[in-house]
Amino acid sequence: MERYPGKKRIAVFISGRGSNLKSLIKHSKQKKALFKIVLVISNNPDAEGLKYASKLEIRNYRINYKDKLTFENQSLKLLKKHNVDMICLAGFMKILSKKFISKFPGLILNIHPSLLPKYKGLKTHERAIKNKDKFAGASIHKVTDKLDSGKVILQKKVRILKSDNVNSLKKKILKIEHKLYPKAIDILLSSL
Repeated sequence: MERYPGKKRIAVFISGRGSNLKSLIKHSKQKKALFKIVLVISNNPDAEGLKYASKLEIRNYRINYKDKLTFENQSLKLLKKHNVDMICLAGFMKILSKKFISKFPGLILNIHPSLLPKYKGLKTHERAIKNKDKFAGASIHKVTDKLDSGKVILQKKVRILKSDNVNSLKKKILKIEHKLYPKAIDILLSSL
């Protein structure tokens, strides 16, 4: 098995396009990066991010999520097989069990499109606009068994303009997510 001296081995869990996956892979290819993406797992067999991982010859797997326990057990086997040190959830639209999370204590990160603790869960952009917030943003946080409640590692805000709608706000936040996530991983890894 290929080794990456001095770099932590990361698995990325996705459900969709994989735009954050792309930014993480791009960052991981820099000499100064503290991590290497060795595995991509998706609950969605049609996730675009899987094609991207295949193109770059990163091992990737589609695991059916009809049964959460089976999904988690199969994922854990793959994580062990590939000597994964840490997991990054990047647009992964499922909730992991307490038992699964306990296998990687403090080493599962998630990116969330709001300024946590505000707007946990879904429809964050709609909620920020509806409440006439002046700012929205993105947060990278540790995953715990409570939804979007783990310690925030890094957060960045963007101004919500009067002209913003859900799509324009989503695009603005996605742009900062791509810069924020690799930084947050490096911060966490350098503190270990």
